Amino acid sequence: MLECVLGINSHERRTYFALLEAPGSTTTELAGDLNRDQSSVNRSLSTLSETGLVQRDRKILDGGGYVYQHFPTLLPEAKTLMHSSIDRWAAQAHDRIESYSE
Repeated sequence: MLECVLGINSHERRTYFALLEAPGSTTTELAGDLNRDQSSVNRSLSTLSETGLVQRDRKILDGGGYVYQHFPTLLPEAKTLMHSSIDRWAAQAHDRIESYSE
């Protein structure tokens, strides 16, 4: 359903579910968990962020520097996002149907 309703692909879906299992993961950690390269995981995370399924927080490291941790939108809120998306699509579809002239 996530793929269809929110327009994500299977890699992005797998990344989202991996984050549900390990919230706060970094791109490097997710790449290892998913057996994918970091750039591919980063692209998935960007898309998931755009859809509202992932948030990113910067964590300052003790030795200096920082790392980004990623947190999933929990399933109840993800369901709300999907319902809202379907409602918007349905409203647009109804408007389009009504715009047809005889």
